[in-house]
Amino acid sequence: MTKVLNGAAIRQYAEQGYYAPVRVMATAEALDLREKLETFEAGAGPLAGRIRQKSHLLFTWLADLVRHPAILDAVEDVLGPDLLCWGSSFFIKNPHDPGFVSWHQDSTYWGLDPADVMTAWIALSDSTSENGAMRVIPGTHAMDQIPHRDTFRKENLLSRGQEVMVDVDERQAVTLELMAGEMSLHHVRLIHGSDPNPSAKRRIGYAIRYIPTTVRQVAGARDTATLVRGTDRYGHFALEERPDFDMSPAAVAHHAAITGNHTAILMRETGREMRA
Repeated sequence: MTKVLNGAAIRQYAEQGYYAPVRVMATAEALDLREKLETFEAGAGPLAGRIRQKSHLLFTWLADLVRHPAILDAVEDVLGPDLLCWGSSFFIKNPHDPGFVSWHQDSTYWGLDPADVMTAWIALSDSTSENGAMRVIPGTHAMDQIPHRDTFRKENLLSRGQEVMVDVDERQAVTLELMAGEMSLHHVRLIHGSDPNPSAKRRIGYAIRYIPTTVRQVAGARDTATLVRGTDRYGHFALEERPDFDMSPAAVAHHAAITGNHTAILMRETGREMRA
């Protein structure tokens, strides 16, 4: 018995590698989260570097978001009842922003096996064709891991500026337009990307990476994750701590240690740190 997704939605995810939109919160709730983000930015400046990664270890409102029942109910319908949040990251495009996301597969440098990994992309603002919404190539999740090249382009929002080393037929692309409070779900091997934001409207998304507890890290030292639902009977990941309050000294120290190891996995063999 599913909790959120009906049979057609689950079939689409299995056959096409994505499903959207899914309403997970009221517009007002999403805008309240956006206000919390922008209040922090007003005092500390734009999110940069590692603070954009695993931000749920720093802010209580994001710790709540990765555990949001409506999000987890939909994820559970596909991945099962025992769930870890392996990572999270902001994807923000400001007005008239040249930033873009190249065509890529999420699985390229993550080191997670098997590839039972789902991204829940939560819209904290409207995300449309006008301001650079995500685009996907349906069915490409059924492909094996595709070779990628690292570009490290300044405008590329990905950690290594990675892009697939195959021609992408953009005529097949589907734009996943979301209203604030909606989310999309996509498979770790689905080819996807997004264009710059030429509009006057800010686009704010928070990508949460979920895995069942059966998944392992095979690319580096012992990895970490946050148990968000069910029971971890396997212990493949050291479990992360919830922040006691926003940006507390303990949370900042915990986040620094965790993201240091996380960055070592993501940036392995490049000799580089996570970009600012």
